Amino acid sequence: MVRRYNRLLVVLHVAADSGAGVAAFLLAYWVRFHSGLIPVTKGYPPFVQYLWLAPLIGVLVPGAFHLHGLYRLRQGRSRIDDFFGVLVGSVLAVVLGVVSTLYVQTYYVPDQLKDRGVFEVSQLVWGLFLCFNVGLTCLTRVGVRDWMERRWRAGIGLKRVLVAGSGDLGRLVVDRILEHRELGLKVVGFVDDRAEGGAHLGYRGLPLLGTLEETPEILHREKIDHLYIALPLEEHVKMLGLVENANREIVEIRVVPDLLQIISLRARLEDLDGLPIINIHDVPLRGLNAVLKRTMDFVLASASLLVLAIPMGVLTLVIRLTSPGPALFRQERMGLDGKAFYVWKFRSMYDGAERNSGPVWAVEDDPRCTPIGQFLRRSNLDELPQLWNVLCGDMSLVGPRPERPFFVDQFKQRIPQYMLRHKVRAGLTGWAQVNGWRGNTSIEKRIEYDLYYIENWSLMLDLKIMWLTVIKGFFHKHAY
Repeated sequence: MVRRYNRLLVVLHVAADSGAGVAAFLLAYWVRFHSGLIPVTKGYPPFVQYLWLAPLIGVLVPGAFHLHGLYRLRQGRSRIDDFFGVLVGSVLAVVLGVVSTLYVQTYYVPDQLKDRGVFEVSQLVWGLFLCFNVGLTCLTRVGVRDWMERRWRAGIGLKRVLVAGSGDLGRLVVDRILEHRELGLKVVGFVDDRAEGGAHLGYRGLPLLGTLEETPEILHREKIDHLYIALPLEEHVKMLGLVENANREIVEIRVVPDLLQIISLRARLEDLDGLPIINIHDVPLRGLNAVLKRTMDFVLASASLLVLAIPMGVLTLVIRLTSPGPALFRQERMGLDGKAFYVWKFRSMYDGAERNSGPVWAVEDDPRCTPIGQFLRRSNLDELPQLWNVLCGDMSLVGPRPERPFFVDQFKQRIPQYMLRHKVRAGLTGWAQVNGWRGNTSIEKRIEYDLYYIENWSLMLDLKIMWLTVIKGFFHKHAY
């Protein structure tokens, strides 16, 4: 049911996005060639040539949005998130459009038609299309969202849900349903054997309606459409009887497996020659997504190294002049899939600072730091050489910060989910860092934010983190 209602919402968004894309493309043509706002110096291409391309645009736009993950159901997605998502998706649509039209024009359009400009699109039209598509798509998405919300508030199409199990798993089910009201689900209450003692307390204002044995009567009395069975592992023996009793009523049954103790990332159902397999550590950063992220890392790291070459040269000279020893040093860190690599940094401590003590956690006003090193660490400028690690593929611009193997061995014993942060490349900056969890702060909270980033990765989220890194500045009170 959730999948069906999600598909309904996706279909509405796909149709709206496709229509907005076509409208934006044709509007861009009119503004460029017929509005009089922009001088035309090379003639007027016939409107029908752009009209022929409209179906292609209508497919490319939702296709690009799908690649960017805009049609995935996510918790707490704001309109600002939608805007940045649409912006990145529209840029991807323009890139696909340019490549597609150039490819078809080069290899499939006869020479006599090439002279007439068939499958040729003005660069300025592509630029205008990008602007118009972002604006129109955001407006249509607001319209779709408002229409869906009015529909649910009016009670149209709502499905009544009963949750069997009022423990942690059942409450998690309720939380998810209430966070996604666009699914059209209304939770009526719980059934649980805890009701035998006369307790009627539920959760989030939802009552405990009765025991598991009373489920058939409650299903009929409350006119339930969907039963979610969310029993803990020790009570799953009762599930078969509950399913048998529920089958006497016309109700759809959904079983929520109690995997909370082992699932910490997004789980995905896979197929092994007809045998269902649950992948409990699935991450979205695979395949094409990994290629897109790596491409962005390579391009931005290369550009940053070119722009920062002179400032980094000045820092190198200052470090050499203010304390003996090399300006750069490398340190072993743990990266993707738990493989060790050497990270490059500007030296901020006296040469050989850990020769006798071994690996030691940095503290505020650390006596091992040089005078210029204090500034470098407070401003995070000591991390700039890691752009080379990004260029080489050891790191990414955005991801969980890499840790030294010595400390990893300690943390993984204390924090069960700690090693899951190595499912992606380590980053120069990350979701935990821009939210204040770095340095001498809670490791548990840092892991929580790192796992959120891994599970919800998108190009839009990467750009948002980069933007927050710049906006919030490089100085941080826990950077030392």
